[in-house]
Amino acid sequence: MDPIGFSNHDHAHCISGNLAQIEAQCKADGLQLTPVRKRVLEMLLAEHRAFGAYDILDRLRAEGLGSQPPVAYRALDFLVSHGFAHKIERLNAFVACAHPGEIHAPAFLICRKCDMVAEAQTQPARGALGSSAKLAGFQIERAVVEAEGVCGNCADECNT
Repeated sequence: MDPIGFSNHDHAHCISGNLAQIEAQCKADGLQLTPVRKRVLEMLLAEHRAFGAYDILDRLRAEGLGSQPPVAYRALDFLVSHGFAHKIERLNAFVACAHPGEIHAPAFLICRKCDMVAEAQTQPARGALGSSAKLAGFQIERAVVEAEGVCGNCADECNT
């Protein structure tokens, strides 16, 4: 899977395709995609950048969908726990999953200039981390891989 976020792509299709897939998965799994949860998901899908919970809450408040922090946190918890969104630990913020419904180990490429986030794939049980874990008798169940740097667009701006 190619990283999604920095490259040019049909973002409208990206949004509608992921939303439709998540709605179908919720229906199939008997999950409640409430209006607030759906709206938070739409906000996250609208851009390939991370949003903090209070950014989400401000938008929900402006739309009349809630004004208390638990509203945003509950929606984000639901989305993350079902794999529809990811928490970016470095930023204490959230992004929509670029590959909902697929079993994958995401790695996040975070541009320090524009705050865009691309979701790439990794295999934490392989490579140096996997080797170290194996030597320690440790079985990796979850790893958060986040790399901070400069995306191609921002690098091009600096070089012009």
